[in-house]
Amino acid sequence: MAMRVVVLGAGFGGLELSTLVSEQCGADVDLTLIDQSNGFVFGFSKLDVMFGRLPAERALHPYATMVKPGVRFVRAAVTAIDPVNRRVETDRGSFEADILVVALGADLHPEATPGLVEAGTEFYTVDGAFAARDRLDRFEGGRVVVAVTSTPFKCPPAPSETVLLLHEFLTTRGLRERSEISLVMPFGVPIPPSPQASAALLTAFAERGIHWCPERLVRELDPERRIATLSDGAILPYDLFLGVPVHRAPAVVVEAGLTVDGWVPVDPLTLETSFPGVYAVGDVTSVGTPKAGVFAEGQAAVAAARIVATAQGRTPVAEYDGRGICYLEFGANQVAKVDVTFRAGLRPRGDLQGPSADLVADKTAFGADRIRRWFNRDWAPTS
Repeated sequence: MAMRVVVLGAGFGGLELSTLVSEQCGADVDLTLIDQSNGFVFGFSKLDVMFGRLPAERALHPYATMVKPGVRFVRAAVTAIDPVNRRVETDRGSFEADILVVALGADLHPEATPGLVEAGTEFYTVDGAFAARDRLDRFEGGRVVVAVTSTPFKCPPAPSETVLLLHEFLTTRGLRERSEISLVMPFGVPIPPSPQASAALLTAFAERGIHWCPERLVRELDPERRIATLSDGAILPYDLFLGVPVHRAPAVVVEAGLTVDGWVPVDPLTLETSFPGVYAVGDVTSVGTPKAGVFAEGQAAVAAARIVATAQGRTPVAEYDGRGICYLEFGANQVAKVDVTFRAGLRPRGDLQGPSADLVADKTAFGADRIRRWFNRDWAPTS
């Protein structure tokens, strides 16, 4: 019988792992990919939709179009996980695995920050980003606060990108002179692992008159007074609040006993959990890298290599190197690229390339390559 692999979650990690296992094993492995959504959306596409650079319908890549040897996609919500017996319960039935991969990401909880649902807009979910687009379309100028409400959070550069794109958006609409933009972040610099990237962003903020509020979080919003209270007790008035909501591991993962201190601990080199035959990759883990798609993809590649080796009767040897490449939108047709490496016991390091117009095409190629590999079709944001 073919080895049974069940992958929970079809984000960067689940899609990459399924693709690699299919490419190398085909029908010799019976892989079931489970996700409750009907399609995949890049994180950067949310910002493109939010600022009117991409139609919403072009941001979604339906899982129904993904056809790969040995891979079956099931749209279902996971209701229970038994990591000891590698058994998964869903609203579409039960699944048993020889190898189980948990790639369910992080759930977002805007309701965990008092006032955010009533008086602000979160822009990290697909629905939230699309709602923010509508709010921006109606915005006539004023005080805008972009803020993080807790740590850890996905894609740490995204709030910085948001304020730069917001500056461009308001300038194009003739609203920048009557507006103020503030960015509240929990770090001392925008991207701690990369001094070069942080310096470039801080320079861009200064040039554009963006107020930088480091080492703070927003704890609550007052819907009536339109005031955000920061973690140090300071207050920040706003007319439009764009918030990064609280992140938590999915409840079903916590209830399964997979988490410690809120997230799934794994071997930082092999991505194995403490349960034999169970891997975890991406945002759901506490592996030590930022919660971002490129790191989930890199972890998935290692898990896939180890699964393939097991299926072929070889000793798994692949290990995770902690490396990821992140694109940074500066607006005005300028993109930078940060090459960052996180390894256990070593200080993170990151190099900066750009920003430049040339890297716009590089970022586009990054997205197109993944859609081609994962969904077997051509895609470009503007076509």
